[in-house]
Amino acid sequence: LADVRAAGERNLDRALLGQLLVLGDAHDEPALLGEQPAALARRYGYAPRAPAAVAIMAKAPLPGLAKTRLAPLLGEAGAARAQRGFILRTLGTARHAAIGPVTLHCTPPAHRLFHLLNTRWGVACVGQVEGDLGGRMGAVVAAHFAQAGVVPLLIVGTDCPALTPDLLQRCADALVDHDAVLIPAEDGGYVLIGMRRPLLRAFDAIDWSTPRVMAQTRARLSEMGATWRELPALWDVDDPVDWARWKATEV
Repeated sequence: LADVRAAGERNLDRALLGQLLVLGDAHDEPALLGEQPAALARRYGYAPRAPAAVAIMAKAPLPGLAKTRLAPLLGEAGAARAQRGFILRTLGTARHAAIGPVTLHCTPPAHRLFHLLNTRWGVACVGQVEGDLGGRMGAVVAAHFAQAGVVPLLIVGTDCPALTPDLLQRCADALVDHDAVLIPAEDGGYVLIGMRRPLLRAFDAIDWSTPRVMAQTRARLSEMGATWRELPALWDVDDPVDWARWKATEV
């Protein structure tokens, strides 16, 4: 039984690494598995971009927990597999952006995928605190600036496969002369928020998972006297209509 389990883990390792590498060319493996972004940029002849850390808010790919609105189309197991793919895609996008360290903020943290990413490939994985989305993102922001000082931070989820390395680079560039940066979502929320200082009130009194999120966030930033830049809106994959739209872009 132990031999069977070990063989299964090796197969899963190879499958996950394959999913990571399919997001880019094989020569991009160092970007996925931990090479420092500035060194990687210089290796391929690019000047390093404006720096920023990237925090990925990742829900574990558990059937019945992840991407539940896709379950009527894909089944609970299929929705969980979709979530795993979105996590790996977002991780690859963040690493390819080569702007700074990338951390997965996981819930629940004791999932096998997060364990493998951390122990086999050195991906930083930490658990999320309890609370609503605003409280959890606020905790990420507070911890980051307490530890990293002046290094800006970008926070993304895993629901937006349309996010690209170039967009992350542009967001980091925006934080050179703005306090915050946002990529709105077409549904009224946002797919990315970035800060160069801890603007914790940006998460206060927000009606999460409603079309009011982006407008309320603008209001909080304005109340704090913060400057911000917005990039063009993107869209999340939340339901079967979004899934069909996403699959159509892959053809």
